[in-house]
Amino acid sequence: MSHNNKPIAIVGGGSAGIGLATGRALALAGNRVVLVGRREAALVSAAEKLSTETGAEIVTALHDLANVDTAAAFLDDVSTRFGEPEILVLNAGGPPPGRIVDLADSDWRAAVDLLLLGPVRLATLALPGMAARGFGRVVVVTSTAVRQPEPVLAASVVLRSAVTAAAKLLSLEYAANGVTVNCVAPGSTATERRTEIVAARAAASGRSVEELSQEDASAVPTGRPAEPAEIADAIAFLASRAASYINGTVLTVDGGRTVTI
Repeated sequence: MSHNNKPIAIVGGGSAGIGLATGRALALAGNRVVLVGRREAALVSAAEKLSTETGAEIVTALHDLANVDTAAAFLDDVSTRFGEPEILVLNAGGPPPGRIVDLADSDWRAAVDLLLLGPVRLATLALPGMAARGFGRVVVVTSTAVRQPEPVLAASVVLRSAVTAAAKLLSLEYAANGVTVNCVAPGSTATERRTEIVAARAAASGRSVEELSQEDASAVPTGRPAEPAEIADAIAFLASRAASYINGTVLTVDGGRTVTI
């Protein structure tokens, strides 16, 4: 159990976007939050902002989710300094946009480390401790592109599909010990990542960013992209005790855009 009896929540990509919003939601839910990322200055700034907003204790830890070899040392460091985690939110930025025919082997290898091997390694290291303590939540942030593939996001589609399957298998391992593993699949969300994706589509089509951004928003029944907080609230719910019987599923948060039933 964490040092002051409040659950420890590790949140990847914590300096901006969905990660930052998730840190806020989990802090407001009564957790001690560890914001994780690669950029120390951005993390510290985000932690100070969240601490002021929420009154909660927000701490930071440097780690590159794609670096499988440092995952164990990272988890040991967090556990020693703050306490063993009860909640692990596996969230990272996506690989550069590109069609499948345009990707080099190096692009695939980088995406494998970031979206599959890194998250799976961290989860497999954290899960046994969660099971031993009788409570744990792992939430993997994926994408609706897994169910409704977007050609310009080839690496993301393929590797997020793989980590979705891995999460399903991991959800079977410790469910009897109070540990759940689920995915949240955001649709279009107002983050830097969305800006990058729309710009890539514009470059590929010769159309303007403004036109494609509006077209993207109009394709959503709600008529707009999600706010990061709306994705974060879904993550925080799956990380809560209220979601104790939800395991091995994918929660789509896309305003109704995905057309499959």
